[in-house]
Amino acid sequence: MPAKPHTTLITRVMASILALGLSGCTWIKKGAATTSNSPAAPTNERIINLYIWAQYTSPELIAEFTRRTGISVRESNYSSNEELLAKLQAGATGFDIVVPSDYMVTAMIKLGMIREIDKSKIPNVRNLDGKFLGKAYDPTNKWSLPYAWAITGIAVNSTAYPDPVTSWRDLLLNDKVKGRISLLDDVREAMAAALTVNGLSLNSIKKDDLNRAKSTLSEAKSRIKAFNSTPLNLLSAGEVVMAQMYSGEALVAARDSGKPIRFVIPKEGGTLSIDNMVIPKDALHVQEAYELINYFYEATTQADLVKRMLSGPVVTGARAMLPAALQNNQVLYPSDEVLSHCEMMQDLGDATTEYDRIWAEIKANGP
Repeated sequence: MPAKPHTTLITRVMASILALGLSGCTWIKKGAATTSNSPAAPTNERIINLYIWAQYTSPELIAEFTRRTGISVRESNYSSNEELLAKLQAGATGFDIVVPSDYMVTAMIKLGMIREIDKSKIPNVRNLDGKFLGKAYDPTNKWSLPYAWAITGIAVNSTAYPDPVTSWRDLLLNDKVKGRISLLDDVREAMAAALTVNGLSLNSIKKDDLNRAKSTLSEAKSRIKAFNSTPLNLLSAGEVVMAQMYSGEALVAARDSGKPIRFVIPKEGGTLSIDNMVIPKDALHVQEAYELINYFYEATTQADLVKRMLSGPVVTGARAMLPAALQNNQVLYPSDEVLSHCEMMQDLGDATTEYDRIWAEIKANGP
């Protein structure tokens, strides 16, 4: 799966989201945006205007969809949820499918930007894995359906650090890696690791819990080489031997970098985040949008996307179509027990300010 850096806080990027009281963004950055223009006016041609993360579809699969249906797909890209929201709020119209992350679905619902999904027009919705449905940001999937998911955990260069890594303690509280680790430059993710290692909810707003997390991060700081939301280069260059990282990014790094990078979901759990497909209120080609969503939920389509992106699969039948190594990959297919320890970020309300204060104090004077 492409890199999945999170923003630090919505308060730092989008005043309109602040008004909704949201916090703790979990956005996925797949690549740079490739266009900033609104789709062209509707024509008689069957078209879908798809607004999605860069490098998050397969050209071959899109070509096959067009061959089957006669529907052309015009793809535009963005590099963050904030960019997506800003463009739509600025008046960009005509997109038929967009792919926001979980917390941004909440924002778009509250802003009245998306329409209800008619699941009767998506027969392949029956193929979806129930583990990724019914989440707090859309409890009945009235507005959204999952596209892919990821978990935040620990990436380790197993040659540079051959000892077992099973816990957040191995990253945060390990003198053997002093000066050779990185944490994500993200208040919610860094605090999540510190809260989780203490057996606390990553969404806690209790003062005592936050003080414990702050103490853990303060202790860990002396071991940290950098706060960095794209730590692959640090790992590849040998500047760090262990990093807080996103599952898809780590799996792609292990496949493509030639480095012995292993991804660990800590026994205490990690952050689970989900990207979703939604249909904007002003979509011009709604029927075509349903056809593309249905196509994405075919097992063969999903298997191809998983092989290419190493993103978390949401279609149950895809597993049997993957190579054995991927079928047995415990990051792509974590057990129910592992998933039960993972949490999704939720709105922190007024506690956002306290998280912000703690983060500013932790980051003061480096690293």
